[in-house]
Amino acid sequence: QVQVVESGGGLVQSGGSLRLSCVGSRSSIEYFDIGWFRQVPGKEREGVACIRRQDGSTEYADSVKGRFTISRDSAKNAVYLQMTSLNVEDTAVYYCAAAPWWISAALNQSAYDYWGQGTQVTVSS
Repeated sequence: QVQVVESGGGLVQSGGSLRLSCVGSRSSIEYFDIGWFRQVPGKEREGVACIRRQDGSTEYADSVKGRFTISRDSAKNAVYLQMTSLNVEDTAVYYCAAAPWWISAALNQSAYDYWGQGTQVTVSS
C-alpha cells in the first residue's frame, strides 16, 4: 500500500513562492500518477495539478496555470509542486494523492486512492 506525505507548507506573503513536496514513505510512487489538490474550509476540494507516470505529462487547473509547476524526482521518490506568484486565494490545505497510472486519473480526485494528511499554505496580503 502506498503512503504519501506532504511537506513544505507555511506562511508566505502575496507574490512569494513555496515548494511543496510529496514523498512516498513506505513504497515507491514511481508507478503512480500523482495529483495535488487543495481545500479551503467550507469549500469543496479542488484539483490543482497532476503528473502522469506514463509519459510525464502534466495538467493544471486554470487558476494556477503559469504560476505552479509540478515535477517528479524518481531518485528521491518524490513529486514537487513549485508555487510562484502566490496570492491570498491560494490559501488552503494542500494534499497530494496517488492513483495507479493505468487509471488515468488526471484531476479527477475520486480516482485517487491514497492521500496524504495535507499541508497548510497561508498567503498573507
